[in-house]
Amino acid sequence: MILRLVQLTKRHGTHLAVDRLDLEAREGEFLVVLGPSGCGKTTTLRMIAGLEEPDDGEIWLGDRNVTRVPPRHRDMAMVFQSYALYPHLTVEENIAFPLRVRRVDHAEAARRVGQAAAKLGLEKLLERRPRALSGGERQRVALARAIVRQPNVFLMDEPLSNLDAQLRLETRAELKRLQHELGVTTVYVTHDQAEAMTLAHRVAVLAGGILQQLDSPINVYNQPANLFVAGFLGSPPMNLVEGRVDPGARGIVVDETLWPLPQGALDRLHGRTQVVMGVRPENVRLARESITGAVPARVYVVEPAGSECLVVVRLGRQTLTARVSADVNLDYDQAVWTQVNPERLLFFDPASRKAI
Repeated sequence: MILRLVQLTKRHGTHLAVDRLDLEAREGEFLVVLGPSGCGKTTTLRMIAGLEEPDDGEIWLGDRNVTRVPPRHRDMAMVFQSYALYPHLTVEENIAFPLRVRRVDHAEAARRVGQAAAKLGLEKLLERRPRALSGGERQRVALARAIVRQPNVFLMDEPLSNLDAQLRLETRAELKRLQHELGVTTVYVTHDQAEAMTLAHRVAVLAGGILQQLDSPINVYNQPANLFVAGFLGSPPMNLVEGRVDPGARGIVVDETLWPLPQGALDRLHGRTQVVMGVRPENVRLARESITGAVPARVYVVEPAGSECLVVVRLGRQTLTARVSADVNLDYDQAVWTQVNPERLLFFDPASRKAI
């Protein structure tokens, strides 16, 4: 089922939480809404679910306007961060609860509960109560309760945030496989970039209640629409270096050091004076000796990270992070030469903050 938000707007007092949001989740799509705390993503999800009423705009489910339709009639299932299980009911009774409310035939309800429990490996836990379950098991019960309804849309509000790191990875994989098998349109809210990159068919990045970019995870990562997306996505995030365009010297001057650029990059910057240059840490190369197209720098900090190493170098007042092999042996304050992959360079207008 296609879900569309048209100019959706929500105010909390004088604060504009969601600002004229246009967004579409395609049939069977796993759409992840990503952004920092307070960006409006949970408010958006609650409006879709009918738990909050928009001040303006519309919500469409297929060809049906559900903006003012009560939550129980929207045929959507929501999975909360807090699981929201009934402590006095068994796992089986928790899963079956939405069917009981809808007065589904007992035999049909038992069949659907059994199917949902089997999909999530809960068969042996059906007689337990939530207090006897681990965090991961409780989250699977919450997912099973959503699945058993066979809704048109799944809504998920940071459902993995209460799990420890290892369990989060395992449950994330289960969730992705489950959505693939069910093929149900899913809107998933998170502040976790790793979840967005690994789960989504498309990512909608929000900031200040405004949609910043909507695209596939790889395109959002490699071609951010603006400085916010560039600086928010990635761990560590994209390097953003301010400089002055010098066409005569064929490069950008960064803190009095010339950073040479290929002709293609110079053509993109024609007529500009100030620019922000962006490059991902994995596209930065460090060398102990001068190499063509490299600029001098000095090691500021070295952060070993198992299979790789993050090296922060200082370019005058600004810094640049490189993701290099773990066997690279560099010391604090060591002089190095820094080179970037020219094909991976991005440029942003410092005034509009948009990609050039």
